[in-house]
Amino acid sequence: MVFAPYNRANIVSASFPQFKLGSSYLQYVQKFKYLGHIIDQHLSDDDDILREVSNMFVRTNILRRKFSSCSINVKIQLFKSYCLCLYGTALWRCYKLGTMKKLKSAYNRCLKIFFGYGRRYSVTQLLLELGLPSWNTLIINSQTVFAKSWRNCANRLVSHMCMLGL
Repeated sequence: MVFAPYNRANIVSASFPQFKLGSSYLQYVQKFKYLGHIIDQHLSDDDDILREVSNMFVRTNILRRKFSSCSINVKIQLFKSYCLCLYGTALWRCYKLGTMKKLKSAYNRCLKIFFGYGRRYSVTQLLLELGLPSWNTLIINSQTVFAKSWRNCANRLVSHMCMLGL
């Protein structure tokens, strides 16, 4: 994958030679999945967020199918364990607002689906009844935990980058 510079004046070439690793030629791709995250040539997080939307519905439907008859306390613990683990959300920086709204909507719909609430039921009331965090709380907590880990990292390279504000 070749990333274009932000400043178009810095573009050196529009085409690049074929890279070879051993006896195999490497392909250029538009996007690539690395450690579970989708990286695209524009460094946009939209594809990764949409992947998370799909995963949230998959996890919720699995829980609903297998644990629909459990008590509400068990369901809350299952939902917290399997649907609130949004690994890497603190790294999202470049995305369309509409894409993030889709993820927030998916979270709210999954809550209603799994806990058996109607479409028109208030999300705020649902969250209060179940004691679960709102979407905004999830994202802010994720960013706060990441920032704290970043600042307290013992790795010298990471500490240096943190001091530079990167």
